[in-house]
Amino acid sequence: MSEAEASAGNWRLDWPVSAGARVASAHLKTAPEDFRVGEVLEEFPEQAEPSSVPGVAGEGEHLCLRLEKTGDNTEFVAGELATLAGCRSFDVGFCGLKDRHAVTSQWFSLYRPGMMEEDTALIAQISERWPVKSACRSVRKLRRGDHQGNHFTIRLRQISADRDVVESALERLKIQGAPNYFGPQRFGFGGGNLDRAIHIDPSALNRRGGQGKRRGRGKPGGGRDGRKNVLYFSAARSWLFNEVLASRVAEGSWRTPLPGEPTETATGPLWGDGGTSASSEAGQRERDTVAQTPELASLFMTTRMKPERRPLVAMPEGLSWSWLDDGGLELDFFLQPGQYATTILSDIFELEDMSLSHHNK
Repeated sequence: MSEAEASAGNWRLDWPVSAGARVASAHLKTAPEDFRVGEVLEEFPEQAEPSSVPGVAGEGEHLCLRLEKTGDNTEFVAGELATLAGCRSFDVGFCGLKDRHAVTSQWFSLYRPGMMEEDTALIAQISERWPVKSACRSVRKLRRGDHQGNHFTIRLRQISADRDVVESALERLKIQGAPNYFGPQRFGFGGGNLDRAIHIDPSALNRRGGQGKRRGRGKPGGGRDGRKNVLYFSAARSWLFNEVLASRVAEGSWRTPLPGEPTETATGPLWGDGGTSASSEAGQRERDTVAQTPELASLFMTTRMKPERRPLVAMPEGLSWSWLDDGGLELDFFLQPGQYATTILSDIFELEDMSLSHHNK
């Protein structure tokens, strides 16, 4: 993408796929039940529903609950839990954001020191809003990325291609994985988060809110505006990664590490102060790609964000599938944290998200 195109807000939000073209179109999220996500957190094994056991197992200041939700996003549920539990929103922890238009199961932690005797009553109150599938006590708050990953069961409808064509593509996906792009939802409608990112004062990302850690929670530029800036900053970083990955996909090198990559597997840059930790051929290619969008690259010149790496390949573990009687396709697989199911499927299918049309109505 040229500098002129980026300045006009014409951000690329659909990147090259591994086979050069998608083999079929399909409907996604025709109903919430067609998109099921189960968070895997080995620290808290599956257990009986709390209503069938006396009390809550474990010890610690945090009450941890595995909830099943439909139609609510993670941050909304976290806010409601804080209200029900009578704690600060900051005292509610979770491992990652889950889809709103889906049936999702995930863990939340509530900071409730010295209140173990009240757990049962609180769980009963929460159960009136969302099914509580498991409960335990823990010594620590849940934080982003604490989980091992997510298990997906997804049904696609209205598939346009013949079964043998789709199955051949799925076999390829099972063996080689898919490009590990960040999903387009990260960039906002039409890339709006990127439009806002280019107007951020980079130095503001290094400043805390007026009340320090208490108000800003230790994040750059604390407070509401600071949180928005971090969101836009993250979008810029993710988009630059996608652009580097897209160049590797286009030339067919996305699964093989280049000279100068700091890891033994193929990775791409999460841009930071100093740009990239890659050197030699890999580092030069990454700098050349990022230099094509100087408005975003300039965000990282004065921040203290350390460069990081992200795998270029997303591998759906245990991928299996079956055809439904109505011609739909059900897929079952596991993904590591930070990998997107829709990104994996979009390497094969041109997806139409039906939940968007339902929401607009």
